[in-house]
Amino acid sequence: MKRNAIVLMVSLSLILFSQVLFAAGQADQAQKGDAGEVTEIVYWQYFYETKSKLMDKLIEMFEAEHPDIRVVQQTFPYEQYNTKVASSVPSGTGPNVINLYYGWLPTYIDSGYLQPLPTSQFPNEKIEQEFFPLVRAAKFDGSYYALPTAVRSLALFWNKDLFKEAGLDPERPPRTVEELVDFAEMLTITDKNGNYLQTGLTLELRAQMHHWVREVLIRQMGGTPYSDDNRSVTYDSQAGYDAFTFFTDLHLKNKVGMPNFMTDDVTAFKSGAMAMTIDGSFRLGTLDGVQGLNYGVTELPSMNGISSSFASFWANGITSFTTGKELEASLKFLEFLTSDEVMSMWLDAIGELPAKQALALTDEFRNNPKYGPFIRSLEYAHATKFIDESVQRKVWIDAYDQVVLNNASIRDAVNEAAATEQKMLDSYYNSK
Repeated sequence: MKRNAIVLMVSLSLILFSQVLFAAGQADQAQKGDAGEVTEIVYWQYFYETKSKLMDKLIEMFEAEHPDIRVVQQTFPYEQYNTKVASSVPSGTGPNVINLYYGWLPTYIDSGYLQPLPTSQFPNEKIEQEFFPLVRAAKFDGSYYALPTAVRSLALFWNKDLFKEAGLDPERPPRTVEELVDFAEMLTITDKNGNYLQTGLTLELRAQMHHWVREVLIRQMGGTPYSDDNRSVTYDSQAGYDAFTFFTDLHLKNKVGMPNFMTDDVTAFKSGAMAMTIDGSFRLGTLDGVQGLNYGVTELPSMNGISSSFASFWANGITSFTTGKELEASLKFLEFLTSDEVMSMWLDAIGELPAKQALALTDEFRNNPKYGPFIRSLEYAHATKFIDESVQRKVWIDAYDQVVLNNASIRDAVNEAAATEQKMLDSYYNSK
């Protein structure tokens, strides 16, 4: 009798255990979705701490909404990122969804690395109605190949404490380029040998200043950097010579700074050794994390009554070898990354601006003391339609070195830059 009771208890326990296993299996099945399995996709972006952390959070949100999809984020140092992407092109390997600077898109589209976004989910008309016009730089041969979560523009950052020490009103930044130079001279400090202890203004062409020369100074001098169809360089003109003379004079005559001061402009500004810098909205998250840094942001100073700025973006595209369920999952993830909710979170965490006009141009964002200058400048900013951004940046770095280090004339340096860039444009467009 006692033995029978024990057998009964064991049997009941086995039944109960099997029911628990069945319930667990059902729950796991529900989590995996109707297909009974989880589709995994890989997302690449370059490593930027605040972006990486936010993406981890966004992936958690997305996976909660789509339990049948798993997203794996992989990041690489910025300096190695383009090389890492390029090395994956020939083998058709790498991520499913990839974050690329818009100026790199032509290279990767021509290589067959990216696929056009399906108009069934991303209609051209809807994109062009909702997003800022600058996003059209991601449209080639009538198709969009990538879309941004956020866009960026340039603004002037100034150190309020250094302004006060120089006898300037810390709440009143320069409004014109003439004031910018006057303020920069007052804010520059050198030792008895002329070595910079504190610079008034960044002159780093490797960073954002090549955009300032191309899309701001040249236009403020009355010229344009390129023809309307983007096929021809047009800065080998008086406006281009005047703009580059002004820029090189900041170092040679006004002596308000130099390239590579304290390694780079971000380091110098963060440490309080640079009074003013021109940078993108993406820098807000970094600067806000610097304890004791008292800074302000304003729109770029005007010249000759002309206001101009440069706008850009990093865009998410889908690799050409992504098909089937991975493609379906990747498209859902891209829809998520271009949602209003994600754009708002990106602005709060990173400082980059919502890519959709209706969201970015709300009074809340336009009037924000730090976001506002960037958002307002989007209305007159220009996004250079790069073909090879690295080459188009380097021509200005080389031109600067020719003038400052080799005593070349402004005209010769600018003409050489224009010729090099025109050759690159011809090679690209003549192959179309």
